[in-house]
Amino acid sequence: MNAPIGSLADAMVLPQPYLLFLGDTTEPSFAKTAFGLADWAADRCVGEMGVAGCTVTTGLPRLTPAEAYAAGARSLVIGVANQGGVIGDNWVAALTGAMEAGLDIVSGLHVRLASVPALAEAARRTGRRLIDVRTPPPDIPVGTGRKRSGKRLLTVGTDCALGKKYTALALHRAFLDRGLDADFRATGQTGIMIAGGGIPMDAVVSDFEAGAAEILSPDAAPGHWDVIEGQGSLFNPAYAAVSLGLLHGSQPDVFVVCHDPSRKVILGLEDFVLPTIEEVIDLTIRLGSRTNPAIRCGGVSLNTSSMGAGEAEALLGAESRRLGLPVADPIRGGEAFAALVDSCLA
Repeated sequence: MNAPIGSLADAMVLPQPYLLFLGDTTEPSFAKTAFGLADWAADRCVGEMGVAGCTVTTGLPRLTPAEAYAAGARSLVIGVANQGGVIGDNWVAALTGAMEAGLDIVSGLHVRLASVPALAEAARRTGRRLIDVRTPPPDIPVGTGRKRSGKRLLTVGTDCALGKKYTALALHRAFLDRGLDADFRATGQTGIMIAGGGIPMDAVVSDFEAGAAEILSPDAAPGHWDVIEGQGSLFNPAYAAVSLGLLHGSQPDVFVVCHDPSRKVILGLEDFVLPTIEEVIDLTIRLGSRTNPAIRCGGVSLNTSSMGAGEAEALLGAESRRLGLPVADPIRGGEAFAALVDSCLA
């Protein structure tokens, strides 16, 4: 478990187990919170539910709030991470019904739950809690650029929602399996729910992004690794600011580029073509060297979830030869992933 970060430790005492709420989502990438919890905290999830129009599933049982409560659930977690972090009008009845069934509501969205009058009224009437995870700790300092002790790895991406969190979690687990002293440092709502601590970087005022990243990964023993979950993309017209602040403040010794080879344009901003892996490596080194001149790329993580095993293996090998770097899908593991871990630790 990660060391508590300021006052955030108290905020992460969440009512468990969870019922995962998928809203009316039709694009799996916008349900990354639900998928993250189902994949990395399955023992704390009893099922899922959606509203009319939802076509996405995590594979967990579809339950009503009453059924989930009877199965042990104590909160409904909004598993959607949509553009703008908003609560859909057609979600309100379902969320109110969950409170009436005895469940607290947990959200990582930008919009505060209590700002929705119907939810605030239902919480007062039922005595249930509205819990907003996306709340940064108070008094974050501005960044200093001071070099800190210990070692750091940051996952970066060609876009949003394509595997930065999964890659960081997998690398952290691999580091622990090798007997290393390591912490997973969560920077988004899903990672925070999984890890029990962290800082929601996209809720931090821009001037304090680098400072937040600095306190997220403080001075540590020389052999200690902080594996830091990346956010956004330096090439994303909407979210590049959080990516740059996190890069400067993290001062990574090593970064891993995350990419979905099936994606050709920026998610939600289809007029913008996805950058190449080489472009991401080049820009990350040029910008990251401002606070860590020794920054290097440890390799590439490909999200091959849309491919069969044979096709994925062939692509990983071809990309590794083309780039001259280890290329792996951390979820598939195997020799390719072991080589990526070796490179990061070299």
